[in-house]
Amino acid sequence: MNAKQYIEDKLTKLKTPSNTQPEDDLEVQIVHLLLSKKFRKYSANESLINHIKESVHYCVEKNQPINLTFLHGAYKLWRLEEAPEVDWAELFSLIYYSEYVKPICEIYKPGVWFDFFVDDYIVEILDNYKPEEVKAYIDSYQKLLDFLKPYQPKNLKMTITTVGSRFASREDFDQALEKQLEITPMPELSDDGARMVELNVRPTDGQTDDPNWREKIYRIHDAYLAIKGAVGYHKNRPDKILVFNQPLPSGTTISLGTTKSSIAKFWVGVGALKPSEDSYKMIVLSPKQLEETPCEWEDVNIGLTGKNFQKVRVIKTN
Repeated sequence: MNAKQYIEDKLTKLKTPSNTQPEDDLEVQIVHLLLSKKFRKYSANESLINHIKESVHYCVEKNQPINLTFLHGAYKLWRLEEAPEVDWAELFSLIYYSEYVKPICEIYKPGVWFDFFVDDYIVEILDNYKPEEVKAYIDSYQKLLDFLKPYQPKNLKMTITTVGSRFASREDFDQALEKQLEITPMPELSDDGARMVELNVRPTDGQTDDPNWREKIYRIHDAYLAIKGAVGYHKNRPDKILVFNQPLPSGTTISLGTTKSSIAKFWVGVGALKPSEDSYKMIVLSPKQLEETPCEWEDVNIGLTGKNFQKVRVIKTN
């Protein structure tokens, strides 16, 4: 089996019923599937479990799709040659998340709404991305969703919702951020926080001459989280269950990783295939892992357009 055959096989299997049968207590079964250790990478606290139960009950009672909301940035890390568009990391993750919710779609007729709530305007301010780079990422991500749709259950809906769309205009967003900044203190930055800033920000000329440049970036980040939460789209909603690749400090998300074998964020990593016996594993490599992992390119054409889907990295195993 070569790389092309493996990826096409994964796509085809999405269309193959898993024959999950509904049990007597549908809500309990859905909660069990949402918390499946086959997909969940980290433990869920009692508060999160209770919220999942309440949300499932809310949705089932109203006969509406189970709403999973995934939080991430609308950009491809500028350090990667794949930027500014999506690459195999996004596709591999979308396949993985489709596999995750597929059994729920089979037993629950309203299905699942998997909504990607993405940071758009703030990426230009925090990380110095150009508007056209953010647009290129979102547009290429939507093309991936469109490509994957025929392989997914008909009652699975995947959408992109930008944080910017929750504001009447860009001016309203900028004004809200500026107002919040007035009451947001300068943080004491941890080593992890400093590394996150250094990884993501593409510094402008002279920006790093300021010894407090990292703290200033993180202050904007903190102010942004406040106004993002205040729009009322994703936090403390009875109908929404938050999902993410890794645990957040709030403990409010189901932590799924990005593939069966990866937890690295797909928007700051690249997709690769790791040979495994006569098959492969889908991997998302972080920038550090990419530096340390020898790979070779293999030509692949599965019908996806774009500069990042004509070949795929295959990890060397010896």
